Amino acid sequence: MSEKPSTPSGFDDLIDANKVYAEHEFSTGGFDGIAHAGVAIVTCMDSRIDPLRMLGLDPGDAKIFRNPGGRITANALEALVLGVHLLGVNRILVVPHTKCAMTKNTEQELREKITELSGQDASWQGFHVIADQEAALRQDVAAVRSHPLIADRVEVGGFIYDVDTGLVDQRV
Repeated sequence: MSEKPSTPSGFDDLIDANKVYAEHEFSTGGFDGIAHAGVAIVTCMDSRIDPLRMLGLDPGDAKIFRNPGGRITANALEALVLGVHLLGVNRILVVPHTKCAMTKNTEQELREKITELSGQDASWQGFHVIADQEAALRQDVAAVRSHPLIADRVEVGGFIYDVDTGLVDQRV
């Protein structure tokens, strides 16, 4: 029988990898923090998404905000307002994706699962589940477009990223 590789504990493996990165790959030292391509991307935390590479961008080109489902939350709006007024953002892409776990359960189902897995009552926790991804995307784009501190200052588009093909499809 072959043994399953063990999951590392602690952070030593990541710190070691960071040292290699810093020595051989790091190239953005002294960066001014401005979104050089004028882009902000709100997308999901899913690790299949590489927000910069999927749009042909490089580090320093865009501001990226990630959360479960790629939703426009109060925190996402806060980041976008800052991006628009302080960091050179003039185009905002809202980009949820296919096969998103946030579309697979109801809020109640997630609360029950988390309660069971954590051993703690999770009935109070919100998860921003997505019953209808197209409707949620339209709602999120409208929230950005109508925000009084963003409104007509930027272009805003809603896209779906396909995790099987790597393509983005503009929907809004």
